Amino acid sequence: MSRARCHAFFLAAVSPRGATTGVAARRELSAWPVLQEPGMEYQDAVRTLNTLQTNANYLEKVKRERGDPQTQLEAMKLYLARSELQVEDLDQLNIIHITGTKGKGSTCAFTERILRSYGLKTGFFSSPHLVQVRERIRINGQPISSELFTNHFWRLYHRLEETKDDSSCVSMPGYFRFLTLMAFHVFLQEKVDLAVVEVGIGGAYDCTNIIRKPVVCGITSLGIDHTGLLGDTMEKIAWQKGGIFKSGVPAFTVLQPDEPLAVLRDRAQQISCPLYLCPPLQALEEGGPPLTLGLEGEHQRSNAALALQLARCWLQQKGYQNAGELKASRPSLPGQLPLAPVFQPTPHMQQGLQHTEWPGRTQLLRRGPLTWYLDGAHTTSSMQACVRWFRQALHRRERPDSGSEVRVLLFNSTGDRDSAALLKLLQPCQFDYAIFCPNLAEMASTDNADQQNFTVTLDQVLLRCLAHQQHWSRLHEEQASPDPWSTAGREQGGPASLLLAPHPPHTHSASSLVFSCISHALQWITQGRDPVFQPPSPPRGLLTHPVADSGAMVLQEAAAIHVLVTGSLHLVGGVLKLLEPSLSQ
Repeated sequence: MSRARCHAFFLAAVSPRGATTGVAARRELSAWPVLQEPGMEYQDAVRTLNTLQTNANYLEKVKRERGDPQTQLEAMKLYLARSELQVEDLDQLNIIHITGTKGKGSTCAFTERILRSYGLKTGFFSSPHLVQVRERIRINGQPISSELFTNHFWRLYHRLEETKDDSSCVSMPGYFRFLTLMAFHVFLQEKVDLAVVEVGIGGAYDCTNIIRKPVVCGITSLGIDHTGLLGDTMEKIAWQKGGIFKSGVPAFTVLQPDEPLAVLRDRAQQISCPLYLCPPLQALEEGGPPLTLGLEGEHQRSNAALALQLARCWLQQKGYQNAGELKASRPSLPGQLPLAPVFQPTPHMQQGLQHTEWPGRTQLLRRGPLTWYLDGAHTTSSMQACVRWFRQALHRRERPDSGSEVRVLLFNSTGDRDSAALLKLLQPCQFDYAIFCPNLAEMASTDNADQQNFTVTLDQVLLRCLAHQQHWSRLHEEQASPDPWSTAGREQGGPASLLLAPHPPHTHSASSLVFSCISHALQWITQGRDPVFQPPSPPRGLLTHPVADSGAMVLQEAAAIHVLVTGSLHLVGGVLKLLEPSLSQ
C-alpha cells in the first residue's frame, strides 16, 4: 500500500513554512474594518455589524464568568432596555426555545414548518448563517429582505450607540447578542404568531436565555462540543443545556445516554419544569402512513419526532383543537422520565415535515457528473450520522454504465474541535482525494461582508488546514501499518462496528491537497464540469503540481464525481455561495 500523498496549494507558497511567510501580504481575514459614516446599503450594515465580532474574546469572558450566569443575563437585560424593550415584551412572541448539541437547527426548521402549515405567521432565529447574515432572522421560513435587515440594523445600532458609555461597563453588545436583540425587534414589529428561537451555545449562559416565558422548550441529542465553555463531560453539558428550563413550562427531549438524561431530569425537577421523553417517530407512524421528511438521513427522524411534540404542545397551549388524535398511552417506568403522548400526526403536520428545507444539512446537489453532498457536521456524533447518510446515499445512487467514479472529501474544522477524531470517522468512506481549505470563499472577499470573519487570521486558518492534512496522512500511515498484535475479530465485532456499517478493507490511499480558499478548491475538483460553477481561469501555475495534474486528469475523465463537504457549517456556506449564486441575491 502506498503512503498517502500530501500537498498544499497557496497563492504564494506550497510548504507549511510558506503558510506563515508567503501569505503575510494577504491578510483580508485579520484586517479590522475601518468604521465609516454609515450608509443605508445592506453591505454597509453588515460591515458595521462585523465590527462587533468579538466572539473569541466573548467566549473567554464567558469562561471566566461561568460561575455567575446571572451577570450575563443582567447584561442582556440592560442591552434590551437600551434598545427600548423590556423582558416582558418578549412574552407576546409565544416562543419555542430549542437547544442541544446535534440537530437543534434541523429540529427548529421542522417545528417552524409544521406550524406554518397551520397558516400561522412564524419567526425563526438561528445561527450560524451560510451565505448571508440575514438568513439568521426569518419570517415565514424566508430570510428577511436586505431592506428590512438594513432598516432594523441602523435603528437598533443607533439606539445602542447613543446610550453607550466608554468610561463604564455600558458598551455595545457583541455580534451574536446584537443579532438576538435585532431578531426580537423584527418579530415584534412583524407581529408574528410565534417565534422559534435556537440557542447559540449551551443554554444557561446563552443570551437567548433572557426569554422568561417560552411556551415550550426542547433539547435535541447531546454530545461533546464547546468543551472550553460548557464542560468536558456529558453531565456538565446536560446541565448547561437544561438551563433553558423554566418553572411550569413543558419541555421535551429525545432519548439520551443515562447520565445526561438523569441530569436533565434533576434540573427540571428542581424548578418544577414538566419534562417529557419523546417516543420514536416509528411509534407515531403505527396505524398510519409512513412520514416523509424533507431532510435526508436516518438521524433526522429523531429531530422530526421532537419537532412534532413541540408543535403539538404549542398548539394545545394556544387552544388549537386540531393537534393530533391521541393514541394509546404508554406508561413510564419508575424513576424514568414520563413519555410524551403518542398521537396521530395531522395532515398539516405531515405536510410540514415533508416540505421542510434546511440548506447545508444532509443536502444533495446533482450537477452534471458531479454530486455534492453537503452537511455541516462538526461533532463526533453528527459526523457519525453524516457518514451513515453519505454511505447510504452512495449505496442508492445510479451507477454509470461505464467509466470510473471518484470520491472527494472537502473538509475543514474550526475552534477547539478534535479534527483528528472527525477525520478518522470519515476514513471508511474511501475517498480518492481529501481536500482541505479555510472557510474563505475567495481570497479577495472584501466585497462580501457576510463572509468576513475577524476573530481569526489568515495565517491561523491556513496552518490549521495543514494540521488537518497531517492528521489525514497519519491516519493512512497507521492503516498501512496495522498493529501486529491486533486481530481480525476486532475489525468485525469491535466498538467501531457499533458506529459504522461494516466496510471492505481500504486498499488505496487518498492524495491530499490544501488550497488557500474554497474557490480554488472547487476549481480543481470540478475541472470546469459543473454547469453552474464556471469561475475565471485560475492564475497561471496556481494548480501546477504532479499530483494536482494527475488528479485533474482523473477528474476530467470520471463518469461520476461524488464530493462530500463537511466539518464546518461555514465551509458548507462558502461552497453554497459559489455553487448557488442565487443565494447571494
